[in-house]
This record gives sequence, C-alpha cells and structure tokens, in this order.
Amino acid sequence: MTYDANNIFAKILRGEIPSHKIYEDEHTLAFMDVMPQVDGHCLVVPKVGSRNLLDAELSTLTPLMATVQRVARAAKAAFKADGVQIRQYNEPAAGQTVFHLNFHIMPMNEGQTMSPHAGKMADQGLLAKHAELIRMKL
Repeated sequence: MTYDANNIFAKILRGEIPSHKIYEDEHTLAFMDVMPQVDGHCLVVPKVGSRNLLDAELSTLTPLMATVQRVARAAKAAFKADGVQIRQYNEPAAGQTVFHLNFHIMPMNEGQTMSPHAGKMADQGLLAKHAELIRMKL
C-alpha cells in the first residue's frame, strides 16, 4: 500500500490543521492527541512520510524512537504516572486508522482505566494545559 500525503498527521506537519505541540526537531513532531484516552495522551510522528513501522526507513526510526523516549519520560514526570504505555499500530487489522507512522504515549497509574478512543474531541484549553505540563518536563 502507498503513503497518502493527505492524512491528518501529514496535514498537521504542514500546518494545515492546528495541534498542541509538545516537541519538534528536524525529524519529529510530538503533539497532544485530540481524543485522549488518558490525561497526557500524546503522539509522536516522523516528519518523513511513512505509512507505518513496516515501510519506514531505519534512518526515520532512529530519531523517531529517541523522541518517543524523550516525550515518554516527560509525560510520565508531568503527570506523576507510575508508568507509560506506548502503542503503535500497523495496518487496519491491527487497529491503525491514520496511515502515517505514529506512536501513542499514555502516562498511566496503577489500576487506571483508559477511555475509548471515541469520536469526541477533548477541551482545547485542557489539551493546551497538558501540552505545557509535558513541555516543562522536557
């Protein structure tokens, strides 16, 4: 399957759709998930168009994983979480819905349950506040 340059994350990268940015460098972008399953749920994407992990180049994955680790540490600290769940989906059968390589980072506490990734967007002010909390821990 081919990469669709009009997916929502590609549009965020081009600045066509606003996002609550957490971190950006020449290779990656981290931003808040607009339908968070837990407080602090954010995403890390490469700036290079890759459909998912299966077609990504190693040169894309190396800086991407460094950013995933950096943002995961910051999110864990920002939300005083016991741990961090990191999710990554490849193809529809595995749950992928946006076909641009992405990692979900979710700070979690013992016994915490996640909300479904429903079609309801979170309050933009809350997302901005959460992004700032994570940025302060970077």
